[in-house]
Amino acid sequence: MDPRAERVAATRLFLLGVAGLLWAVVILLRLIQVQVVRHDYYAAEARAQHLRKVALPAPRGVIFDRNLRPLAMSRRRESVYLDPRHVPDPQQAAVLLADALGLDRAALLGRLERARAQRRGFLWIKRRISQEESERLRRLRQPWIRFEPELVREYPNGELAAHLVGAVGFDQQGSFGLEHSLERELGGRRGWARVLADVRNRPLETMEAADPEPGANVGLTIDERIQFVAERELKAAAEAEGCRAGSVVVMDPGNGELLAVASFPGFDPNQPPRNKDEERLRALNHAVSAPFEPGSVFKIVTVAAALETTRLRPETVIPCGNGRIALFGRVVRDHHPYSALSLADVLAKSSNIGAINIGYKVGEANLYEYVRRFGFGSRTGVPLPAESPGRVRPLSAWQKTSLASVAMGHELSANTLQLARAMAVIANGGLLVAPKLVRWRQSPGGPVQQEPSPAPVRVLKPETAILMRQLTEGVVLHGTGQAARLDGYSAGGKTGTAQIYDPVARKYTHLYNASFVGFTPVTSPALVVAVTLNGAKHYGGAVAAPVFRKIAQEALRLLNVPKDLPESPAPAPEEPVETNDLAIAELSAPPSEPAPEAAEVEGDAASGPLAEAGGAAPDFQGKPMRVVLRQALAAGLLVEPVGSGVARAQFPPPGAPLRSGAKVRVVFGP
Repeated sequence: MDPRAERVAATRLFLLGVAGLLWAVVILLRLIQVQVVRHDYYAAEARAQHLRKVALPAPRGVIFDRNLRPLAMSRRRESVYLDPRHVPDPQQAAVLLADALGLDRAALLGRLERARAQRRGFLWIKRRISQEESERLRRLRQPWIRFEPELVREYPNGELAAHLVGAVGFDQQGSFGLEHSLERELGGRRGWARVLADVRNRPLETMEAADPEPGANVGLTIDERIQFVAERELKAAAEAEGCRAGSVVVMDPGNGELLAVASFPGFDPNQPPRNKDEERLRALNHAVSAPFEPGSVFKIVTVAAALETTRLRPETVIPCGNGRIALFGRVVRDHHPYSALSLADVLAKSSNIGAINIGYKVGEANLYEYVRRFGFGSRTGVPLPAESPGRVRPLSAWQKTSLASVAMGHELSANTLQLARAMAVIANGGLLVAPKLVRWRQSPGGPVQQEPSPAPVRVLKPETAILMRQLTEGVVLHGTGQAARLDGYSAGGKTGTAQIYDPVARKYTHLYNASFVGFTPVTSPALVVAVTLNGAKHYGGAVAAPVFRKIAQEALRLLNVPKDLPESPAPAPEEPVETNDLAIAELSAPPSEPAPEAAEVEGDAASGPLAEAGGAAPDFQGKPMRVVLRQALAAGLLVEPVGSGVARAQFPPPGAPLRSGAKVRVVFGP
């Protein structure tokens, strides 16, 4: 071989040897760096690739009704995901998954291709699939289809009590209703686990874990059966009347327990909201979150305040101005041109001018005090988010006409629950009870703990409350609430109709907040039912009172309340029923007409025909209360009614001589 060629070959061999040695040194140094210098770091990185920390959701507590029927519960369901990088054929995968899960093929293929292009290692296909969908996917036997167990909140009754119970989001956090306000109790505490996974991220072994702590169970005062009836009748009436909203509250007046809280329109909490507007509407519980001017329902406060702070009695004659009264440049027209009515008939016939005259006798300070005593202007304290306290202006902000407006239920606002609480004062003997929604709570593995109730507050004297029961019964027997009569049960209540104000047009519309709030039976009330229809075309006595009748009749049967009247249908009224209780105000009326003076409304010693009464006592026996009061008013007699129904006895007896100003005590019964 040529010596020159040998030298070149030797040089190349030497250089190759040097290069190999240098490469070995580099590898050795790199191994030292990886295995010695940065051993801990790379060991941790390796563990991180095979160990992952997984959050373990806690099962939410069950929400029960008072009879232990579940209203909300958590169940385990599976969700489907995959690693787009390990899918062999995206197009075939889209076909298989779409057919098994009922998804759109083109949309799913687009998601898969975008994820592969972005080199993403995780893609949800469908969350919380059904058992049937899970079985269809498993029959495909595709290793790249993976399942993740998740908890899902289920509402077995669908729309029933949806506004009340609320719902949760995809994160299983309460979004509104009791699910939101009781989140700390219902939500529990999440756990975690460290899982060893293979190269395809499939779990092989659980290394360590902290178990989740389930949420507490909660028992409500709601009766699922009565809630169903309330929602059914509310929906039927609201749709028939074309109302935009409505609400019903059914309460036990003795302890404040809420047996039903219904809100219209409803929704199915098992289905997610379609948009933000629907989500906002779901969170609006009209029974507690949507105050309105109550209108004539509020006259129960005005009359109760009069019975306690003035000498006015049920038989006292109240001037009604032939249906018209002038107030500081404002004319209020009544729905009927009554010249005068007894105080009892002012409530029964819902005379606005009569209520105004009663309000002037009570006075601003006393009326404001009783408005606050009945709980208006303050929250009831139920554990529901966004409860409105309503609006009651402080006495210092009242204007010249405010006394008249408040006396007939205007210039203030209240929600349906507040109206039910106010009527419960009359039904239970004069006590303001706190509405109660949560009956008991039970932590996991712990005992059932009964929810305490605040002590009731006395608002009215017992005798005043009993007298108000009789007066409100007159509303149902011969007043604007005759459509609320029950079969086999006595009932009392009050209608209300208030025009809805349009802030854009700056005027009142011909749509109404129509209400009826009542209780039954009269002698021993077991239920208070408050009904409100927002955006009604007719008056409270015509559209809300029938809803009260249907709900109360069914609820009394479900609760096995004994009947207190003979088993017979409610009698037909002797004359056309007047359901109009709307006050009409003409703000442009001349200001020169005088405002009513307190002297226009006197107590027991009224001037006029009452002071001239004399002669023999008429025979009232066998006549309904309204007929007795009408005859007594025409004859100028003072009548002291006791009980309700028809006249069974009277003192002095028929034909007995009467002195001027004497009273006739009439005992009424079934």
